[in-house]
Amino acid sequence: MATFAGLSEQQGHSPRRKKAVLLINLGTPDAPTTKDVRRYLAEFLSDHRVVEIPKLVWKVILHGIILRVRPAKSAALYQSIWTDQGSPLLDITRRQSEKLQQHLSQTNPDVEVHYAMRYGNPSIASVLKDMHESGVDDITVLPLYPQYAAPTTASSFDAISKELMTWRYLPSLQFIHTYHDHPHYIKALVESIKSDFDKNGKPKKLVISYHGMPKRNLVLGDPYYCFCKKTTRLVVESLGLNEEDYITTFQSRFGKAEWLKPYTDATLEELAKNGVDDIAVICPAFSADCLETLEEIQCENKEVFEEAGGKHYRYIPALNDDDLHIEMMGNIVQKYL
Repeated sequence: MATFAGLSEQQGHSPRRKKAVLLINLGTPDAPTTKDVRRYLAEFLSDHRVVEIPKLVWKVILHGIILRVRPAKSAALYQSIWTDQGSPLLDITRRQSEKLQQHLSQTNPDVEVHYAMRYGNPSIASVLKDMHESGVDDITVLPLYPQYAAPTTASSFDAISKELMTWRYLPSLQFIHTYHDHPHYIKALVESIKSDFDKNGKPKKLVISYHGMPKRNLVLGDPYYCFCKKTTRLVVESLGLNEEDYITTFQSRFGKAEWLKPYTDATLEELAKNGVDDIAVICPAFSADCLETLEEIQCENKEVFEEAGGKHYRYIPALNDDDLHIEMMGNIVQKYL
């Protein structure tokens, strides 16, 4: 018995109850180079949650065509948004983590805040291992995807599960799967829009653009589309907007399959041609500005709008590390701490 008691003491199996919050965002290449973008895209597009084509068929397409052509084009786009701090998404997520740590220190000084990327670095597996080694055994996970979707939220859960399958001693785990209608999230969105309207005036049309997904996902039961529509409804009700004041659209489609409609770029072109020449665009599905907002929305889609006759176009930034956004995160995770 003494032998087993001594072994138990060596292993340190007494309850630790050290708590932590883990923020997760989608990811980014390590650098805006063709090589790094290819590595990132290979990981991202190999996820069956992201592309639900039979694996063997998709592997041929991915490695035979897409990864031969797309990395160079995407690298050029990443170069256009890269900053001295590196990837905007990674830099913003880092700042969010630091500010949330400061915010929680007022009520939960012993809680650690970490961040990870679903694809790229720091990986979910590496961050979980670091947390485990530091004695964390109670984890609250907040994926920074406001509207649940299988390719984002569920995929993040998959990555966590894959890592935890290798652990003998599992932590207590709380996984927050959506906050599309959380009052503090809606409040943060509304205040960001009000701030823009106060500064720049109310546009003729507010375009509320969400990341798209194949229509097939909705048909098979993914609630993402419905969650997006509810976010829009709660925001416009709080703002007191009429039906003609706004429109919900979906961006960033990929491939030839039908995606959620209406498409953002086609809508912007149609609005401009119909004389709606003053618009503002906000992207509530993005918790941090990234390639899809800074390049696609702020640059590409602005060109589409202006070439079709539009005159005044502006993008309302993501919530990023705004104080209300950090307060929202704190309120969401607080009940688990």
